[in-house]
Amino acid sequence: MLTTDYKDGSPNWVDLGTPDLDGAAGFYTDLFGWDYRPGGEEAGGYAMFQLDGKIAAGGMAVAPEEVRTAWTLYFQTSDAEATAAAVVKAGGTVAVEPRDVMGLGRMAIFADPAGVTFSVWQPGRIEGLGVVTDVGSLCWTELYTDDVPAAAAFYGSVFGWEIGEMPFEGGSYTVVKAAGTPDQAAFGGLVPIGTDPVEDAERPYWTPYFEVGDCDVTAAAAEQSGGKVRLSPVSMEGVGRFAKLADPYGARFAVIASAPVPAA
Repeated sequence: MLTTDYKDGSPNWVDLGTPDLDGAAGFYTDLFGWDYRPGGEEAGGYAMFQLDGKIAAGGMAVAPEEVRTAWTLYFQTSDAEATAAAVVKAGGTVAVEPRDVMGLGRMAIFADPAGVTFSVWQPGRIEGLGVVTDVGSLCWTELYTDDVPAAAAFYGSVFGWEIGEMPFEGGSYTVVKAAGTPDQAAFGGLVPIGTDPVEDAERPYWTPYFEVGDCDVTAAAAEQSGGKVRLSPVSMEGVGRFAKLADPYGARFAVIASAPVPAA
């Protein structure tokens, strides 16, 4: 489970690149109850989405012919330069070299060997998202990949992730967590594309999950607001009810109404 007690290798930021930031802001503020805080010129127009006064996500306008409309996940690092070197050594590429962001921290953008984009955030004055797991915030991550063992080896080499398997009827689910953290600190899964009909025609990519109070209501609201339901709500025992969606501009994401955590 995600927490704001971030460790190296855990997701600590998520942002949206979209050709219409104001339009996308209208979609997500209605869907998740976020407050939209447009960025000024000094921030290059980079906007913040807040939930009850805490940062839930970032957003920026991108040229669709240059950058794919998408959500991007950031993972914590205490040394962006060292992580960049580890990415290259493991067969990935550096798209944007580590750079300072207004004294708030350092960031870099990479691609894994399959071409999947991901980023890192080295905390400065901003440690990361101010809220996760609550309704309306980031709660889980998944990588859809053609080769789970190769992906596990790459990200394990770069971030030191610990990889485990969670059995379910008919198979198992590969889960990941930061090194040295308990099993309940798992924050994501690695999913083979060929086992998911929704993803079969897609190239590998990371997707964020956002917690919602009612999966069916959220999926219907997304569609009514111009989005797309890529996978209708599905229930999984002990996990919750989830759906895969896309916003009106094509950015893919998922929502889940998580099952209650059993009492200890």
